[in-house]
Amino acid sequence: MARVCDLTGTKPFSGNKVSHSNIKTRTKWMPNLKDKRYSIPELSRTVTLKLSTRAIRTIDKLGGISQAIMKAKTEKMSDRALKLRNEIKKARIEISAGKKKLAV
Repeated sequence: MARVCDLTGTKPFSGNKVSHSNIKTRTKWMPNLKDKRYSIPELSRTVTLKLSTRAIRTIDKLGGISQAIMKAKTEKMSDRALKLRNEIKKARIEISAGKKKLAV
């Protein structure tokens, strides 16, 4: 199981702990990941994503998972999140096409 955030791509990083006596010890810092369920209204379903707590706060700030997925950088997103992004794009296009037909 990979310890990587689906939205931001945050992953473990390593470095040295340095003591007061200047002894270096290799260590690894893990991201604070949580499994979080979100409902996506465009797709009429819920999804579970592995997200960092910082990504969860960003989603809340932007007003929902759909907006956050559309605004996130694609090179850092997981394959699962990219797939969701494409599905949301298609659903939004279909919704806007349906509204145009109703207006005519």
